[in-house]
Amino acid sequence: MAKINTAYAAAHFALELDGRDSVGLFRSVEGGGVKADVMTYQHGANYDRWRQLGKPKFEDIKIQVGMSMSQPFYQWLSDFMKGVPTRKTGAIVAADFYYNERARRNFAGAMIKELTFPKLDGGDKNAAYMTVALSVEDIAFIKGSGTRLAPPQGFDKQKLWTACNFNFTLDDYSAACRRVTKVDSFTVKQNVAEHNVGGFKNAIKTPTAVEYPNISFYVPEADAQPFFDHMAKRVGFGGKGNGEVRPAAKMHGTLETFDHSHGTLFTLEYFGADIVSVTPDKSDASSEEVKQVKVELYTEKMTMRYG
Repeated sequence: MAKINTAYAAAHFALELDGRDSVGLFRSVEGGGVKADVMTYQHGANYDRWRQLGKPKFEDIKIQVGMSMSQPFYQWLSDFMKGVPTRKTGAIVAADFYYNERARRNFAGAMIKELTFPKLDGGDKNAAYMTVALSVEDIAFIKGSGTRLAPPQGFDKQKLWTACNFNFTLDDYSAACRRVTKVDSFTVKQNVAEHNVGGFKNAIKTPTAVEYPNISFYVPEADAQPFFDHMAKRVGFGGKGNGEVRPAAKMHGTLETFDHSHGTLFTLEYFGADIVSVTPDKSDASSEEVKQVKVELYTEKMTMRYG
């Protein structure tokens, strides 16, 4: 057993949910602090002021995760993408290099507030990570027991997800999307409203509507003409769109990520999409890079399927 009073460098972080010993290890964690507002009082003509602490406020917990988590965690992400506000209790455990537990943060009433997908690039072979922000109703800081964490299950799976292994599709434009080179990072958000009840110091947090972001992807300019034509007919410019049959709106598509053996890691599906903008990259006579065009879509809904 480790000497739990000695200083240590946190090397491993584990997540526990709903009484499970561990649902996986993740890359980093930040936030999760607690603070209180200072309330100032002054009585009548008396210039003296008195101060006291108000209600506690808990910072959002942000964790970076990849493909090394277990099924319960990804099911939580899937529920969030569908707009199902699932609350969880659990803990974030910090361990030293030898997987000995050194500190833990127990939390209650946690809901996913934001899910940020990383930038995907066909030329980037680095590991990719998602960022998940958790809004919690209560946190307890507890000293680590020094016991050894259970051997991590599937931690090597993270090595399988690199930013270059993905496939992007869009209805009726499969040929134009076959050479998508990049997909920008985007964030799905669900704001949380605080409800204060008399007699309770902690605020009750309730979810609001899920906000689905725009998706931006890049194709070579040689493949971009169908997107220019689509937007011209939908919006009406360049001599098109007047009296012509407009292309169908509210398109559907997928963003699929793979491991090195081309096995599916997760599939993001988006609905109710249409093209917002088509923007050619800067032209430079001294550049040797392939000329790219940025295409931006709005979306109405997204779902996420793991494995």
